[in-house]
Amino acid sequence: MDPNSSPSKVIPIVSTLGSPFESSPDANDSSRKQLSLWPGMYHSPVTNALWETRSKIFERLLDPPLDAPPQSELLTKTPSQSRTTILYNFSTDYILREQYRDPGNEVRIGKLLEDLDALAGTISVKHCSDEDSTTRPLYLVTASVDKMVLKKPISVDIDLKMVGAVIWVGRSSIEIQLDVIQPSNGSTDLSEPALTANFIFVARDYKTKNAAPVNRLSPETEEEKHLYEAAEARNKVRKSKRGRDKREIENGGVNRLEELLAEGRIFCHMPALADRNSILLRDTRLENSLICQPQQRNIHGRIFGGFLMHRAFELAFSTAYAFAGMMPSFMEVDHVDFLRPVDVGDFLRFKSCVLYTEYEHTDQPLINIEVVAHVTRPELRSSEVSNKFYFTFTVRPEAKAQNNQFMIRKVVPATEEEARTIIERMDADLLQANK
Repeated sequence: MDPNSSPSKVIPIVSTLGSPFESSPDANDSSRKQLSLWPGMYHSPVTNALWETRSKIFERLLDPPLDAPPQSELLTKTPSQSRTTILYNFSTDYILREQYRDPGNEVRIGKLLEDLDALAGTISVKHCSDEDSTTRPLYLVTASVDKMVLKKPISVDIDLKMVGAVIWVGRSSIEIQLDVIQPSNGSTDLSEPALTANFIFVARDYKTKNAAPVNRLSPETEEEKHLYEAAEARNKVRKSKRGRDKREIENGGVNRLEELLAEGRIFCHMPALADRNSILLRDTRLENSLICQPQQRNIHGRIFGGFLMHRAFELAFSTAYAFAGMMPSFMEVDHVDFLRPVDVGDFLRFKSCVLYTEYEHTDQPLINIEVVAHVTRPELRSSEVSNKFYFTFTVRPEAKAQNNQFMIRKVVPATEEEARTIIERMDADLLQANK
């Protein structure tokens, strides 16, 4: 996204050890809802700032008028109307800096994922709002996150900017592109984002929960038109891909399945003869569980998608650490699927594993991690998948340099289901790499 394109309102981010509303110009406005009624109030500095900035729109979502009519006429909006920028003043705000610092003095990626989801949600609301209090608003949910690649480390000592806008709309879906921008130390060059992310949101009618049409988009600049065309092409690929993966494996992937399973059978039936440079997929698994709390809910009363991404990332990082035996380094989010909503009170289980590794380039071996979130209901003896997350890590060069004997092990499946999952992800990653 061009940093020189149409300007947007810059939203400063502050630390949350004190309430950001104490100095709010609207703090004494009796017409506003009590702050205790605002969901997710203390998720992060970013969610606080975004919800305060768009308070009038978000207050309608807290208590949507379900008996009101839907929006009667779709509007045509430009990307600049939804463009939003947030600024992290890390260089001057010590408390904010400490809230985002990781052990390597870089920004915590998990918290950044939370913030990206929060900003994308705000932008989707901006685009879909008709600012008419007599109509019922749309129910907007995150459907998926496309590949996001960390192009350079993000320091916690240098100011950071996050900017995003709607770049494409379908009938009921919206694609939002977000850029995380930080100049190199001592530089003012903001042309190359440190990270770019694309979020897909879908709109539902608040009353019927059926798909609902969204406002049209009219790109203005050449770059906006280029982004629209690229997003349109990605949407066509997504549609053509549905159901194709399974057919391809069934029609032409038998040999690949057998090759993957052959080594796994040796581990299962003749473990003493198995390759010591390989490991069964099931032996790389980690898991954690939690009960979803009211403080983790979003504006619709469901669990905040950014919170789920944060928790999944932390487990994926731990899985890569335990597998590699040294500190991993995050490279990219390959894909995230939001399959079912997660509610307050749900018993949520995150299960992770190393799906496969790539070690052709010994200087930067790759560790591909899958995290699957399950909503478990013991009373009903049921467990349903709510989310799937895919991450790629490597190992820190300085850690690898201290261990000349370091080697990434090959991961092999023990079951056909595991083998199919590996093939599907390898093909999806290859498709992304060739775009």
